[in-house]
Amino acid sequence: MTSTPKKVTIPMNGVDYRGKIVLAPMVRSGECPSRLLALKYGADLVWGPETIDKALIGTTRRENSTTNTVDFTRISSNGAKNPALNPDQRESVIYRLHPGREGRKLIYQIGTSNPETAVQAAKLVAPDVAGIDVNAGCPKPFSTSGGMGAALLKTPDKLCSILEALVREVGGPNEIGISVKIRILDTAEETAALVRRLVATGITGLTVHCRTTPMRPRERAIRDQLRMVADLCREAGVACLMNGDVTSREEALDLIAEYGCDGAMIATAAETNPSVFRLEAEGGKAPWEEVVEEYVKTSIEVENRWGNTKFLLGQMIPGKHSAYNSMTRTKSYAELVKTLKYDGALLKMARDVDKALDIGEYEKPKLTKAERKAANKTASKTSGGSHDRSMQEEVRKTAAGIKRKAATAELDKPPDIAREAGPASVPESASALAV
Repeated sequence: MTSTPKKVTIPMNGVDYRGKIVLAPMVRSGECPSRLLALKYGADLVWGPETIDKALIGTTRRENSTTNTVDFTRISSNGAKNPALNPDQRESVIYRLHPGREGRKLIYQIGTSNPETAVQAAKLVAPDVAGIDVNAGCPKPFSTSGGMGAALLKTPDKLCSILEALVREVGGPNEIGISVKIRILDTAEETAALVRRLVATGITGLTVHCRTTPMRPRERAIRDQLRMVADLCREAGVACLMNGDVTSREEALDLIAEYGCDGAMIATAAETNPSVFRLEAEGGKAPWEEVVEEYVKTSIEVENRWGNTKFLLGQMIPGKHSAYNSMTRTKSYAELVKTLKYDGALLKMARDVDKALDIGEYEKPKLTKAERKAANKTASKTSGGSHDRSMQEEVRKTAAGIKRKAATAELDKPPDIAREAGPASVPESASALAV
């Protein structure tokens, strides 16, 4: 007789990561339209981009009837000392998901270094997702400088306390799974010791990125520790996903069989062309022209931030093609649709979205620094009373109202809050490959 492999119980509202080929969490490249396109082309699950706990805390959950999305928003400060005092201030979308099209296939990845704030943020989004994943692998300074991401690999006690708190206070009550994404350590012994601790916290899944913290995407993944990690996860009944240099569904299936993992993530290849999730027998990788048109249409449907859409198009359109240079000069969805010569129905939709986002011909004049200062002064004079003081205090406590250093501010704002950011203007601190 052969014994049945141990498997942790998958919560009722959660999802089993076994047998899944999934979209990896990528800053900028994991926003709503990218996830929807990955699912359209066959991804089994999708991870959202790492979203810092403090960025989500203080947001308002709104059901958007225009886009059929659920939006977590807060009033954008745009340099104002107290944005809550300006009723005309635009709300920033911190996190957007599409229940009808993502369903129970979305995993929310949280950036955190504190069990309390992790739980506070995760509770807000838990009813709308299939799982919460803790980022313990991002090597970029905007994450590690706050003790998050790969910095957690050096503080295993803290990482375990975060996972245990999420399992106890978020996973259990919402009946979803909690998972973690790590990188390999310098030696197999160190990695094994860490994995043994992590799988004992109550998590349902663990993803191992087969690179060490100092390594960058251009360096080949190291897989000599992968089977060991997969074996340790299997002993604990925890699903193990692999990440690093996986470029297609076929390759993912071959690697799963070779190393004994339960599933795999695709990152960079999916950023360039999300149809890599499709089996060759079902059509395989689609031409970039088809993928770009689908992406533009989807971005318009969900009113995606213009800066994010333009950034992703910079990854999808070949740099040497004439369409690339034409795209980089556009400043709105309407201009983009005209430039790429899409049909009139999409152009009408594009104009409606431009108006909703205040871009292109609908862009409003921006206040100068002096005008913002005067507006703040006027708002402060006209406000008063305990209610306003209480509101100011609440804003001060949230990520939007805290006076922060530049590095910290980068964590708290949406990944592409600058609407005009083109492919060439993406800062190093917001790398799309911060996974």
